[in-house]
Amino acid sequence: MNAQTDYWVHDLSPFLIHFGGDIGLRYYGLAYVLAFLFAFWLLGRFRRVGLSPFTKPQESDVMLILVLGALIGGRLGFMLLYDFNNFIREPWSFFEVWRGGMASHGGFVGVFLAGLWITKRYKLSWWRLADLMAVMTPPGLMLGRIANFINGELWGKISYVSWAVIFPASAPVGTPISQIEPRHPSQLYEAALEGLLCTLYTQIRAWKSNVIRERPGQLGGEFLVLYALVRIISEQFREPDATLIFYLSRGTFYSVFLVIAGVVMIMHARRKHAV
Repeated sequence: MNAQTDYWVHDLSPFLIHFGGDIGLRYYGLAYVLAFLFAFWLLGRFRRVGLSPFTKPQESDVMLILVLGALIGGRLGFMLLYDFNNFIREPWSFFEVWRGGMASHGGFVGVFLAGLWITKRYKLSWWRLADLMAVMTPPGLMLGRIANFINGELWGKISYVSWAVIFPASAPVGTPISQIEPRHPSQLYEAALEGLLCTLYTQIRAWKSNVIRERPGQLGGEFLVLYALVRIISEQFREPDATLIFYLSRGTFYSVFLVIAGVVMIMHARRKHAV
């Protein structure tokens, strides 16, 4: 194997502040905090322009429920969808969050269930809340993918494009750098597609159209379809981190169900609020 001297070797620390060992402030945790703070700020903006059904005192409770749904759903989704055997063998590993392991599809399910609980508690339309969640979610996806890149995890497939990166963790411990193949920085592709693109789309639709007011549920469906499609695209560059399902990566396979759910939401919104 030829020496890989023309590619950047990933050497970023996962810690913003490191106290020693596994103790410190990690970029991954910071990404979640910033994502939830931004979502909380957006919820307040929605209220001020009449797009949110919640009062200011209710917003803190709503965000807490959504945060718990995202965290529990993301973690449980990872254990069930990507690490099931280990979960069955060591179920307590669910709580070992410092080892990493979150699944965006599981997070979607967790947020969906949290949303159902919220709408039941406050006697609101779930479709209206789905639109708000669709706008609040993408920035967090972008920050999470950037944190994945900083962590040097979830790398892409082997590639020799000029911007490829050598991820030391992609090879067995002790492998010389010169013998490690460069790979697509697919985490950044996902940050751009799943995060930035979806953020721009949902923000423009929320603030530059009347879709939330006129057709509750449609924007939520559009987000699911868009996210699923760009996730499928980005999966073409990402090294599968689990066994394939019907010859598809798990990220691609699970995204098919998001497309179906999104289409159903769009059809429901257009049929119910046809003009």
